[in-house]
Amino acid sequence: MHILIPGGSGLVGQALTRNLLGDGHTVTILSRHAGNIAVPSGAQVLYWDGINTSGWELELERTDAVVHLAGESIAGTGMLPQRWTDKKKELIHSSRVTTGKVLSVAIESSKRKPDVFVQASAVGYYGPLGEETIDESHPAGTDYFSEVCQDWEESSTTVETLGVRHVIARLGLHLTMEGGFLPRLALPIRMFVGGKLGSGRQYYPWIHIADTVGALRFLIDNKDMKGVFNVTAPEPATNAEFTKALAHTMRRPSWFAVPGFAFQILFGEMADVVLCGQRALPARLQSEGYVFKYPMLHEALQDITKT
Repeated sequence: MHILIPGGSGLVGQALTRNLLGDGHTVTILSRHAGNIAVPSGAQVLYWDGINTSGWELELERTDAVVHLAGESIAGTGMLPQRWTDKKKELIHSSRVTTGKVLSVAIESSKRKPDVFVQASAVGYYGPLGEETIDESHPAGTDYFSEVCQDWEESSTTVETLGVRHVIARLGLHLTMEGGFLPRLALPIRMFVGGKLGSGRQYYPWIHIADTVGALRFLIDNKDMKGVFNVTAPEPATNAEFTKALAHTMRRPSWFAVPGFAFQILFGEMADVVLCGQRALPARLQSEGYVFKYPMLHEALQDITKT
């Protein structure tokens, strides 16, 4: 099987690529930074600007599955989150929506269609919620990032009319020390100044990166899978619970706390990603038979932080 992964140079894309190559499949990554990125040995990298199809459109003629992971990081790449300026918000939106539309147009023009198109999204689709347990049937939120997710998912729906199986993977917070949110939480804990953020009652829909990859493979490989799936662990944790578990795993205390208002002053609207959350459950994945490798938080953290 040959898989095309737009945005495959990110955390999830690299992990998925390694997994696919290990099973004997071939992978082509589409990236704006082709030539300047390190990718797993054996993967092909082609340049794309996310706007045009020239230079890579013929790749679809040999593609069996497309996994669309392209998108500007919502929190930036440094250890501190990046504020959402108007320019940043536009880039977050366009890097997801425009690329989805371009891929759909390219597939429509291709003589040979892929069997499946996996469209990444996020549990941020549901908006900031409290303790309410939510599954894939829950309606969309009304905040900025919820609207981004709605447009993101809509960007590739036309492939369904072309006979391509369409899967939407609403991703949670990936547990990996290679990047993302976990190193940001771990650093102050390692320095003995870690603790809950804001009230600590906001839920974190976490998932071990191995299960992110496992769930995506499950959705690619099983031809009956289509529609929306929450790609999260079955036991979401509050920020306070998560921080305490991480500190325990790292053999550190977690007695400090960052007031929510301080986070909002520093990071503006982006702070809602940290101070709010979703108690999202992988209802459809479980009902379809996916078995999590790391269903419990303490086991996942022990694996991620082991040296």
